[in-house]
Amino acid sequence: MNWIDDSINDYFNWLRKKTFITKDEETKWCSITTPFIGLFNDNIEIYVKKDNDKLIFSDDGITLSNLELIGAPIMRSPKRKEWLEMILLNYGISIYENELQVIGTEKDFNQKKHDLICAISEISDMAMMAKHNVNSIFKEDVKVYLDEQKIIYTPQFIAKGTSGLEFTFDFQIAGHQKELVIKSFNTLNKNNISSFLFGWDDIKPAREKITKKKLEGLAIVNNVEKDIKQEYLDALVNKGADYILWDQRYYPEMSKKLVA
Repeated sequence: MNWIDDSINDYFNWLRKKTFITKDEETKWCSITTPFIGLFNDNIEIYVKKDNDKLIFSDDGITLSNLELIGAPIMRSPKRKEWLEMILLNYGISIYENELQVIGTEKDFNQKKHDLICAISEISDMAMMAKHNVNSIFKEDVKVYLDEQKIIYTPQFIAKGTSGLEFTFDFQIAGHQKELVIKSFNTLNKNNISSFLFGWDDIKPAREKITKKKLEGLAIVNNVEKDIKQEYLDALVNKGADYILWDQRYYPEMSKKLVA
């Protein structure tokens, strides 16, 4: 067993140990501090309040406010607004008075919490679009690449795993013999690679049972002007997944990895 096996096995334990909850007795809102890192290298914090039989989840307006602060306002950029709407639709999130909100119940608490955190993280990634020399986010570059290769795919593919949680992958390619889920990585680190491998491994049994096809995982990694640690790439291979490095994407052997 290597470090990536340990990382995946410890993933839920890590989430539990690094999640802290405080309650405001006056407002009845509970604050949930998560171990996930936000735009300013702070921990992502969400809020939940019970309203009869409903639970209201909110980011307290922090996500969109932070983008305003760093000069990446959503509503004044058609491209950012388009990506925001796609992310909100994908995770079932609404905007109410500048807050990201989702309504749930005690039964789907874990899923709604997971959805809101994922949405906050993806929306915060649009901060890179504040730079004048960045015209698109990496996920969009990957989409263009797949289109160039004349690949038929499903974007923002969602599947439920054995844990009961739903996981989102950037793209899914379905063939006659196998199915491929793809995640694009503008950066690669222990946290996001463990999360990807955990999600893929969690949905694998159910997907293979339903489709009667082998489910493979593929990471497309942006290595342009970046040093990617070989141990991260080795971890993907050791767990049975594969990867395409962005500066090698047009190599014939890389194109073959997109065949499902």
